[in-house]
Amino acid sequence: MKPTTRIRGLIIGVASAALLGAAGLAAAGRADGATANTANTPATVATPVALAVTGSLYVSPTGNDADPGTQAAPVRTIARAQALVRTLNQNMTADVTVVLEDGFYRMSSPLTLTAADSGTGGHTVIWTADTGAHPVLAGSAQLTGWHPMSSGSPIWVAQAPAGTQTRQLYVDGVRAVRATGALPNALTGQGSSGYSGGGTAMAAWRNPSGAKPQLEFVYRGGLGAWTEPRCPVASFSGDAVTMAQPCWTNSTARAGSFPDGRAYNLVGRSSITEQPTSVENAFQFLGAGTPGQWFLDQGDSKLYYVPRPGENLATADVEAPVLEKLVTGGGTASSPLHNVTFSGIQFSYATWLGPQFHTQGTSDGFSEIQANYQVTGANGAASQGLCTVPPSTYTLGTCPYGAWTQIPGNVSLTYDQKIQFTNDAFVHLGAAGLALGDGSQNDVVKGSVVTDVSGNGIEIGNVDLPTATGASQTSGNAVTDNHVFDVPVEFHGGIGIDSGYTTNDSVSHNQIDHTPYTAISQGWGGWPDKEQEAPQANFSRTNTIANNLIFDHMSLLNDGGAIYTQGITGTSLSTGEHVTGNLIHDQTGSGHVIYTDNGCTFETITGNAVYNNTSAQAWSSRHNDYAPGATTTYDPTDVENNYFQNPAGYTTGGGVTVANNTTITGASGVPAAITAAAGIEAAYQGVLQWVQAPLPPVPGVTRLVLSNLVVNDAANAANWSLQTNLQVGVPIYGDRGYTLATVPAALIGADWVRVANNSKTVTASPLVSFGISRAATVYLAVDVRTGKRPWMDASWSDTGTTLTDDESGTARTFEVYAKAFAAGTVSLGPNGANNDGYDIAVV
Repeated sequence: MKPTTRIRGLIIGVASAALLGAAGLAAAGRADGATANTANTPATVATPVALAVTGSLYVSPTGNDADPGTQAAPVRTIARAQALVRTLNQNMTADVTVVLEDGFYRMSSPLTLTAADSGTGGHTVIWTADTGAHPVLAGSAQLTGWHPMSSGSPIWVAQAPAGTQTRQLYVDGVRAVRATGALPNALTGQGSSGYSGGGTAMAAWRNPSGAKPQLEFVYRGGLGAWTEPRCPVASFSGDAVTMAQPCWTNSTARAGSFPDGRAYNLVGRSSITEQPTSVENAFQFLGAGTPGQWFLDQGDSKLYYVPRPGENLATADVEAPVLEKLVTGGGTASSPLHNVTFSGIQFSYATWLGPQFHTQGTSDGFSEIQANYQVTGANGAASQGLCTVPPSTYTLGTCPYGAWTQIPGNVSLTYDQKIQFTNDAFVHLGAAGLALGDGSQNDVVKGSVVTDVSGNGIEIGNVDLPTATGASQTSGNAVTDNHVFDVPVEFHGGIGIDSGYTTNDSVSHNQIDHTPYTAISQGWGGWPDKEQEAPQANFSRTNTIANNLIFDHMSLLNDGGAIYTQGITGTSLSTGEHVTGNLIHDQTGSGHVIYTDNGCTFETITGNAVYNNTSAQAWSSRHNDYAPGATTTYDPTDVENNYFQNPAGYTTGGGVTVANNTTITGASGVPAAITAAAGIEAAYQGVLQWVQAPLPPVPGVTRLVLSNLVVNDAANAANWSLQTNLQVGVPIYGDRGYTLATVPAALIGADWVRVANNSKTVTASPLVSFGISRAATVYLAVDVRTGKRPWMDASWSDTGTTLTDDESGTARTFEVYAKAFAAGTVSLGPNGANNDGYDIAVV
């Protein structure tokens, strides 16, 4: 495990003069489309020349689809590259490599794969980034032509393409928030069609075009503490609110109940009963107090946005996702897609319109069950997934039990074998990120980043084929050495890594942090034990969840955990699920940390460490075993040799073994071997410093370029260099491992200078100089222990913003100053203090 590191020192940022008064912090950054600048320092540094990837086909955003796809004459589109691959992969004697050059690939339709796109002869079709390139497969439209609605208005507007539909918007690589606010009045008289009262104020709302808004009600915890269902509003009539169907029925009239009051589905409640916790998608919520919020007027396809402090919509890259899939398809059980690799690619800017209002009777909304599975369809509440679990007098249930609807993935495949996603990024996505569904076998997801995804981060398998056999099973997949964080961001009941029914799968050495609900979920179908019925039979067995580092999870919802397992996991303790070597800390919400829920049978939990979990027991809970042929009172579970803070009070007996566990009081009680082995392995630690790919150019915007770096410190000059794309997480010093923790919005995506921290005490003046291609503003973030440097005269203004860093657990705060410069040479004096050296960034 590598400790989290942050920057320390003086940050120097350069931005356009319009950003001088910028304020606010952001946790994701802007990148620019320029290549890195070259350094000119007193010390000569030998730089190795990276060789381009040798490919069979080449693709470039500036290519031409009429060209042959050679390195000298690349094609332009992914679709054309796919067509050419199909001419090369019929009788392969070597891998076919499709090399993607740097830039944005704006897709008008998904890359739809079938068995015809497979590698043959034991070889692989490889879609890969060129050396040093950061290609982005994007399903968005770039919006330009922004202007204030009126003089002095905080709301800006731009014309989107006619008919645009989207649920997301991104400004300079940062997700904006769809207009949201509180109910203007309490709703009353909840009934089968909606509410009989409380809607008058909302009924009067109109978009700027005069169209009625398509409002959406959000119910945090509405169908259980682990859920966040959403239902659109269909219409208003006077004070009455008619809700969209079938969403409303599926969320308020779930079939049941058993004598004890449980709904027949046995998961959560039969009905939403509380008021909406928020309302989304109303222009009326926009104003000076809602920076970062947006609204799409579907009456005329105009998009409205309130800029965050420091954002300049005249130069910003604004992306509106319109595609719902970037990569999709697969094969069949008899003819699977196979032997395809994606490497070094960022998959971004796709939406999902499923929860939207479509027409009355066809609007499923988001009637959540658990883990972003939903009740859908006109008969969903009465029948979907109920099977034979209800009393025998109830005959409407459809089988198999628990076969509810999975949130789709923006990158999704089924019936696929030996597919690899390596060194990729799934970011800025509106559904689930990556979904490898039914029939996914021997796939690998490794060394990749998943963040800023609306729903589940990674999905393996599904829950609709619990007794599948052969090629229809999900089996042999490995999800390892990935960084999954800050997911989900819209459908908060989602999971970092979610697996349905799987066999011989491994989820290991991942780092999963900052999730609103559960980090890892495995299995399904165990809830019938609530009514002393057998759990859903399934093919799951021999799955492993090992050596993951999980922290800061369960930040928003409750009744979940770090590692959650549901249903039968095997046929014995040897073939059941093994949860081993995981390091878990800082769970916020209630539930259990290692959570064995209903029907979790044949689970082994060994060698894990859990601390800072005061609201949740380290492991729980124990359930009676109602599986066919059960020989024990409780679901067989082996819990041994763990290090637990706040352990459960269970003891050995009835099929449960609880032995040789150590109670600890915090991190100091965790054996070093567990700490060292947990999380991302050494060869893949670079994913922890991942930054998003450079953003595309904006038409009519002149790119700022840095050049001619000169450092008057020969001893350390080799560790200075010009960089692009300043973001949280970048290594900030050339001679230290510290990374950026937070940064004002005005500096996100800046060009910057990576400095040597060892130059901090040098007194030469100027210490550094560099060229800027146009007028800009230079920002300096000064360690508050040092303060404004003596050479910084009154022309340097305090922006009122700060940035922070973390060095070995010690937090530092830096105050940010700014000064406007004309195009030409910028010269800066020394840091001249033994706190930390300064760094230089340029927007």
